[in-house]
Amino acid sequence: MNLVETLDKEIIEAMKAKDSVRLATLRGVKGAMKLQSIDHKKEINDELLIDVVSKEIKTRNESIKEFEKGRRQDLIDKTEAEIKILSKYLPEQLSEEEIVNIINQVFEEVNPSGIKDMGKVIGIVTPKVKGKADMSVVSALIRNKLN
Repeated sequence: MNLVETLDKEIIEAMKAKDSVRLATLRGVKGAMKLQSIDHKKEINDELLIDVVSKEIKTRNESIKEFEKGRRQDLIDKTEAEIKILSKYLPEQLSEEEIVNIINQVFEEVNPSGIKDMGKVIGIVTPKVKGKADMSVVSALIRNKLN
């Protein structure tokens, strides 16, 4: 069973269990996935689902930072619960050490001369870590290595 089928199945289970947080979160992902599919003429598949879930988690992490500024623990707890639900749809995340190894391999291939070659390096690294790592972390590691 692929991830999209799993999502549909879990939406039904959440309805039956009357789990409103899980149901709203999963429906939101399904809606965002359909919107991406229509807007960008992409087929609904596991890759699209992973992209959408990654963006949803990133958005929720940014929201948590804002909620912390406003001292809204209730919203922080709700958002963290949503992130936990969404995380099940992502592949296992790479450790920082694994990311560094991938970056080192790409550096050997590309042999960048400076920060101006960052685009080349990111272009090769991105498909290897997409959905498996936070791209802001990857970008920072590449930037540090280039400097």
